[in-house]
Amino acid sequence: MILRMSMTIAVSLAIATGAIAQGRPDSRTMSCAQVQDMIVQNGAVVLTTGQFTYDRYVATRQFCSHPYVPVLASVPTRDRAQCPVYRCGEDLFQFDE
Repeated sequence: MILRMSMTIAVSLAIATGAIAQGRPDSRTMSCAQVQDMIVQNGAVVLTTGQFTYDRYVATRQFCSHPYVPVLASVPTRDRAQCPVYRCGEDLFQFDE
């Protein structure tokens, strides 16, 4: 009984630790097409873009909180220095009436 409980705890800890240890996808290890496909498939993705940098990239406006909208950005990928993607940002063309 004690052995079974110890094994259950050990397995639970191993699973929890594995989930925590998983990192963000790194744009630099993927092709531009792979990055763009991942964003479209998931709607929004947090990507590592450099040794100490990361950001959230989106497929459509529905993944941005109001008043933010998708704005053009770029990320480094394995095959391109600047792969075009979108992130949430301020609407620069919104005029106060």
